[in-house]
Amino acid sequence: MRTIEPPAPPAAWPAAVTLLSRWLDRRERIDELIDSLPATLAGAERARCQHLVFGVIRHFGRLDAAIGRLVSHSPRFPTRAVLLMAGYELIEAQGAPEAEGRVAKIVHHAVEQSKRVASRAEAGMVNAVVRKLAVALAVPPPPKLAPAETLAEYYSHPDWLVRRWLVEFGAEATRQLLEWNQTPSTVYARWRGGAEAPPDFLKPTAWPGFFEVPSGHWPKVGPLLKHGKIYLQDPGTRLSVELLAPRAGETVLDACAAPGGKSLLIADLMQSGRIVAMDLAGPRIGRLKENLARAGGVEVALVQADLLEQPAAVLKEHQLPELFDAVLVDVPCSNTGVMRHRADVKWRLDPRDIGKHARQQLTLLHAAARLVAPGGRLVYSTCSIDPEENEQVVRAFFDSRAGGPFKLEASTVTLPWVAGHDGAAAFRLSRSL
Repeated sequence: MRTIEPPAPPAAWPAAVTLLSRWLDRRERIDELIDSLPATLAGAERARCQHLVFGVIRHFGRLDAAIGRLVSHSPRFPTRAVLLMAGYELIEAQGAPEAEGRVAKIVHHAVEQSKRVASRAEAGMVNAVVRKLAVALAVPPPPKLAPAETLAEYYSHPDWLVRRWLVEFGAEATRQLLEWNQTPSTVYARWRGGAEAPPDFLKPTAWPGFFEVPSGHWPKVGPLLKHGKIYLQDPGTRLSVELLAPRAGETVLDACAAPGGKSLLIADLMQSGRIVAMDLAGPRIGRLKENLARAGGVEVALVQADLLEQPAAVLKEHQLPELFDAVLVDVPCSNTGVMRHRADVKWRLDPRDIGKHARQQLTLLHAAARLVAPGGRLVYSTCSIDPEENEQVVRAFFDSRAGGPFKLEASTVTLPWVAGHDGAAAFRLSRSL
């Protein structure tokens, strides 16, 4: 009698188990994990895999704490990944129609998957744990004045970060920030098609030129990206460029340019002139080159150099200007304003990192200031919402001798739960003639 093989399971789940196992083992960056997916995993299955990976990492603190209370020893990484994904699906199922039936399906699916990606011996443990996990996760949000450790676990953030935010923003705003970070991020696109009307599937937003990209439209998005009609970009990125206010014919330096989204926006606004994009040699240079290649009408130069290592000499060596009408220095930071779509950032941050970032940011600001021509302007920007990386850095710059020729003309700090897009900060400093 011929044995009938069961149908092959959907590819998304085992692929997500593989990526999450690697993340648990090595804490690889989430974007690098997703980029490593095989091209054969495409369409809805690829989207589902990404959804599972992002969802688990976003809710990792809560899920890991609940699982830790149900098992005496941490299971192997693949088995732990199965438990985490089942836990995330249980969170998704809460409050949904026929939730009880969905829970049963989630338990059954996790058990069957564990037989394939882990072992049959571990399937019994998965069955018992996931059933208990359904009860453990079915709890209401913490009360309004819950302590930091309770908020940190439920909303899956490090304790130290929640405590810091409670001091900086207060209880209500911290709760709003935590809730914001725990919702899946919206995909936005900036229209670059000129006078051509954007396609109907792109949803207009409150920010001119930016559109929301609803799910399920990737076959239409791909060609638009390929032909340079759109650029996937959060509206929060426009703030520093708007403050820079690049004008046609100017010479502009983007001092920390990779991956190039802001350089491209500067070019689109200028239409003519010259942009020098500078950044360290590294894996993001390829993306920077691709983006700069789309800059039409503007002369573009790419310089692989360290802003802190005699940039004027490097610019001179490349026969480029040593002083600029406008300089943008979008510095490396803690990313506290963009944790909604960089779900793994909070697990990579250390309590000492914000102070280390601030010291490096001040050094970069000093270096960038030396490249501003008399009468020119300098924009210092971050994707952090922490004052230590923003106002305090700018204040320290003005307290130094280098701040003498400059004055603060304008600034903006956007909080994501208020703005409705990524958090960011930007400060425009003008240099006297």
